[in-house]
Amino acid sequence: MRKKSRGIVILLAVLTIFLLVYAGLRMWNGEQDKKEEEEQEAARVYVTDTPAEDIVSMKISVGNGDLEFEKENGTWYYTPDKDFPLQQSYPEDMAETAGAIEAERELIDGDSLADYGLDEPSYTIEYTDADGSLVQVKFGDMTGDDYYVTVGDQGIVYTVAGTVFDTFNYALNDLAQLDTYPSIGSGNLVKEVITENGVTTTYDSADEEQAEDITAIAGGLGAVTLSETADYSVDDADLPGYGLDGDARTTVEVTYTEDETENVITLYIGTQDGSGNRYVMINDSRIVYLISEEICNNILNI
Repeated sequence: MRKKSRGIVILLAVLTIFLLVYAGLRMWNGEQDKKEEEEQEAARVYVTDTPAEDIVSMKISVGNGDLEFEKENGTWYYTPDKDFPLQQSYPEDMAETAGAIEAERELIDGDSLADYGLDEPSYTIEYTDADGSLVQVKFGDMTGDDYYVTVGDQGIVYTVAGTVFDTFNYALNDLAQLDTYPSIGSGNLVKEVITENGVTTTYDSADEEQAEDITAIAGGLGAVTLSETADYSVDDADLPGYGLDGDARTTVEVTYTEDETENVITLYIGTQDGSGNRYVMINDSRIVYLISEEICNNILNI
């Protein structure tokens, strides 16, 4: 019995030593990995070095039209039109990238800026930090998949991966935070009330005689996509131009279920745009959307 107990003790001691050695190796490997990462980071060359949170304005010109943003109280705005519904993730990502553009290499004893297309830059990214310092990154000719780049008047030429543009390569329309539209179909459409020219028409899914109408209406409601816009922040004075003022518009109040709860969404349908669409607004949003006349006709059961 004593022999058996001694054997177990020896096994436990060996296991303990093994675990200690294993833990030590893992710690050593972790420290080596950390050291290697620190060395790699120290070897990197950055064209720009500004924390994203310190950037308060940006001007982007990379081929999709000039974009200009400014930040107030932690919120980004499109400078030419502060009412534009700017999706915050875009300027946040742009500031993150603009403030830490990594160089592929730095050219030592290079030629003149003109030789790299930097005397007349193809693209520019410029930003201002909270202290008012302006940083302008100029992009010249391409070399393989990279661009020649210089910053301000430093005269130093770098190469930067062409993928740096991925974060900035958007047109203004791509940056809009549009309204959310629910999923509506014949299975969850409860009722639709249409008011047009003072006349109200009701379609109720509980009315078996209206089953065919409900199916057609649900098909129209289910086909709506809020992707194409005519105006991002319409003024009341401009509503008549879209046929969306007061009694001129057609009001469609839709009751539907979502997660066993009844919800209501209101669509305001205006005039045609001359290209097969009609102007539409949703609830109290100030965005005017373009929705095909065919879909609108289905919604209105025409």
